[in-house]
Amino acid sequence: MERAIIVERLVKNFQVTERNAGFWEALGSLLKPKKKTVEALRGVSFSVSEGEFVGLIGPNGAGKTTILKILSGILFPTHGFVQVMGYTPWERRESYLKTISMVMGQKNQLWWDLPATDTFELNRRIYGISDRTYQKNLRELVNLLGVEKYMKRQVRRLSLGQRMRLELVAALIHKPKVVFLDEPTIGLDVIAQKKLRDFIKKYNREHEATIILTSHNMDDVIELCRRVIVINEGEIVFDGDLKDLIVRYAKEKVIKFSVSSEIDTKKLVKMGRVEIAKYPYYELYVSRSVSKIAASELLSSFPVSDLTIEEEPINEIVGKVFSSNA
Repeated sequence: MERAIIVERLVKNFQVTERNAGFWEALGSLLKPKKKTVEALRGVSFSVSEGEFVGLIGPNGAGKTTILKILSGILFPTHGFVQVMGYTPWERRESYLKTISMVMGQKNQLWWDLPATDTFELNRRIYGISDRTYQKNLRELVNLLGVEKYMKRQVRRLSLGQRMRLELVAALIHKPKVVFLDEPTIGLDVIAQKKLRDFIKKYNREHEATIILTSHNMDDVIELCRRVIVINEGEIVFDGDLKDLIVRYAKEKVIKFSVSSEIDTKKLVKMGRVEIAKYPYYELYVSRSVSKIAASELLSSFPVSDLTIEEEPINEIVGKVFSSNA
């Protein structure tokens, strides 16, 4: 299988101005600014095959978004070789920009005061899509995402979930072969997250699109990505199958539950490690192998009103990966 994305020894440094607290210190930094070099990426190397769906995970500030911005041509690297579908991204050739798309959960491309259909039409003209192809693509995306009744509403009047689905329509109207997703489900409720994940999965499968996803939502990564790349402090510390990552580093499950009346926390200690015990909410870490048994015991022995079993937070898993490679 051909490689859609090639990254070799990628380095990105930023120059930032240091400022101390206080008026005179701030004034001095304006007159004689002190520059500091921040190493965002330190020799990152990986490749992604055509049609592959890869999760890029790590804590805040690890370098995930910086990688996506370089791959999409928004940023120039300091050093290194990068190629996407045979193109050098930061040359920003028109033919390359028609091949990719980037969706950022915290950024809008839809015009805030206009209905989404105006942005769709603008993108049709930007990407040079014929009327026939545009109508076909639009119809398919709108039906898959179930957004027909929202298309003519002013964007500012939409919920976050409705807007994000329309953002996907705008981003994929030209049927890109490479898609970069940066926290696409951030801030969405559980139902909206599920709808977006189902659509993204289907798009990847039906169009054989190459997709890189960054997310702090473990559900996104578990449902969508077979392979994950873990990055921390600008360096890759794990690159492989998601199942291997979980089995090797996530040794515990997190049982989150609420109770209808106060309980004796000492009894929980016998079952596992209590991380949060603030009535009525509790978090109990237990071994993966006994998580279902522990949940059953909680339900039978305590006045539990709500309970979920989850994977350890991504930041904790990444911390274990990083510490084991230190």
